[in-house]
Amino acid sequence: MSADDDREETWSQFRDAVNMTAGELEKWLQTDDSKSVGQKSGGGEATGHASGRRIVAILRSKKGDLGDDDYAHMRKVVGYVKRHLAQRPSGDIVDTPWRYSLMNWGHDPEKN
Repeated sequence: MSADDDREETWSQFRDAVNMTAGELEKWLQTDDSKSVGQKSGGGEATGHASGRRIVAILRSKKGDLGDDDYAHMRKVVGYVKRHLAQRPSGDIVDTPWRYSLMNWGHDPEKN
């Protein structure tokens, strides 16, 4: 597989995993619910929250302007969303830390 094919595959998987628009994600990241979940490093911003900000930047970029670091982050996002979806709790997930965490990574499981 060429580097271009790998990037195309990563882009496709990323677009499948991230079902929120840049605007939706940006608005979500400003909420208390968004800031209430995730592992915080040194009392600062949670990993998923920082990832969400990076996802917004990727979504707002032209595909041709994305570099190796962006594609590495996109692969990380795809892996996180897949792993997290497999751990779906039973019952109503609307107001759960599980959903909030996924949304920080750009995926709202309540969206079709």
